[in-house]
Amino acid sequence: MKKALTIAGSDCSGGAGIQADLKTFSAHGVFGMSVIVSVVAENTSRVIGIEDVSPDMIRQQIDAVFEDIQPDAVKVGMLSQPPCMEAVAEKLRQYRPKHVVIDPVMYAKNGCPLMDPGSVDRLIQTVLPLATLLTPNIPEAEKIAGCSIHSVAEMEDAARRIQAMGPKGVLVKGGHAQGDAVDVLFDGEHFHHYTAERIPTKNTHGTGCTYSSAIAANLALGLDMPAAVERAKAYVTMAIRHALAIGKGHGPTNHFYDVYVNGLTNGAEIE
Repeated sequence: MKKALTIAGSDCSGGAGIQADLKTFSAHGVFGMSVIVSVVAENTSRVIGIEDVSPDMIRQQIDAVFEDIQPDAVKVGMLSQPPCMEAVAEKLRQYRPKHVVIDPVMYAKNGCPLMDPGSVDRLIQTVLPLATLLTPNIPEAEKIAGCSIHSVAEMEDAARRIQAMGPKGVLVKGGHAQGDAVDVLFDGEHFHHYTAERIPTKNTHGTGCTYSSAIAANLALGLDMPAAVERAKAYVTMAIRHALAIGKGHGPTNHFYDVYVNGLTNGAEIE
């Protein structure tokens, strides 16, 4: 069985963060493991509080996983402060996992900050160069690349700029744009576009976490980067289409809808 590790914050309401990642891994037939870097008191409407785990405990959790169960892919999500970033970067350099998908989470779906705004430069310096694939949405890509994005051509320009900072590949997600949801992947040599119909729903809590962990799961299953993104895009679109009207704010996506209807048929046998 393929194995994937998520290094991220915990969402007690179950729609994003570690909880969304583990559900996504399971929906792909991948064994999921977790390293919690922050405990987030949040729900579908707001973030109430954030408490970071100590850097030493972050390191110990990563050691515990890698000394016993080698992940086939790692997904990195919320890293709120430089000490968290440095602890994670140190261990990624030590263990050198084959696939590292990094989602530079800066804000919750409701707009609440999940990263200290002054920490972006440290993220760029310490964490971004370790990514097999970086998956910023448009506001995150604008912040990292230092440019404005209003078109697919500008998404491509931002992806190229960010890729020059060290990641092997960059996926700029178009969920914050208008019209169809167009994502742009730059794999270091070629651009790939992924388009899906925009689904009219407010229930999109955790979509970024779900998308990036689906990519990590598919990389663990043996797909190359463009194919892993394509399959993950189909998965997250399905999860949004059947999103759950749970809570008073932005409800969660439905991670297991396809499994409930069809069983596990998405290629867990791929080597």
